[in-house]
Amino acid sequence: MAALCAGSQNTREGRLMRDVSGSADGDAAAARHVAVEYSTDDEWAAHLVPFVRAGFDRGEQVQYFADATDPRLVIHTLAERGVDADSAIRRGQLVVTTADETYLIGARFDPDAMIGLWRRAVEAAAGQGYGNLRVIGEMSWGARHITGAERLLEYELRIHHEVFEQLPLTAWCFYDRRLLAPEALDALVGAHLTRAGTAPRPHARPGLSVAPLAGRPGFRLSGSAGYESRRVAASASAAIAASTVKDITLDLSGLDHLDVSALADIARAAQRRPSEAPVRLVGAPPVLHRMLELFPELGAGLQGADQ
Repeated sequence: MAALCAGSQNTREGRLMRDVSGSADGDAAAARHVAVEYSTDDEWAAHLVPFVRAGFDRGEQVQYFADATDPRLVIHTLAERGVDADSAIRRGQLVVTTADETYLIGARFDPDAMIGLWRRAVEAAAGQGYGNLRVIGEMSWGARHITGAERLLEYELRIHHEVFEQLPLTAWCFYDRRLLAPEALDALVGAHLTRAGTAPRPHARPGLSVAPLAGRPGFRLSGSAGYESRRVAASASAAIAASTVKDITLDLSGLDHLDVSALADIARAAQRRPSEAPVRLVGAPPVLHRMLELFPELGAGLQGADQ
């Protein structure tokens, strides 16, 4: 399980940008699932080396899931900067593999299969005597024409609650700005509560952002949920529908705009959830009340829209 997102407790974390609201459990999970942006090979190495070194110092198993990077370059870079990668590989503490062998088994991406893979990887590391698994995953495959790649944002949203709040796992998702469209990068990085290497955007791009809630299971929608952000809204709805967490809260207090299509997606997602518990809404904008008056059938799987 090498290229799954990796996050560590090292000196770089002082610079991580976080949403620090929420419970201790939520904060702990947020600190272990990190989006890392970089634009140069030097920036990539500057994130890679301290992360791996910290894992070795703590006696953790470290895995790297390569996509755009040649796996041999990962090992060479570590050795060149003073990390004995070869010895770690021989003793099984370092595993360097590829996205094709992890995220994309069967030449497609399936969030549910990947969540299961995380659980098996943590169990395997524990069976080898490692109390924690630490992973870096290159996410550039999300920009390729791969079956299921459109579900990457859904996956990033779900794993905060379904993986990191449940497993001894630290993962940094490596996002290369040179390989991803700015709008897609904004949405994917925004799905993490902790970020490193985030550069100021030259121009603010209006749209919809979705992130997990740190304090309780659920998601926070911010910005404009309209036609221009339909893909992000669809991913959020898919995460709501597929999440295995029993109770889900949607915080809508950050929304500037919500159209009927986005509300219908959310309502249908709430009705498809495996749990029969309704999705609880907080901070619902006034327009949602008016929509539900016009289309009362949309409120079947929703609760608390009057708060």
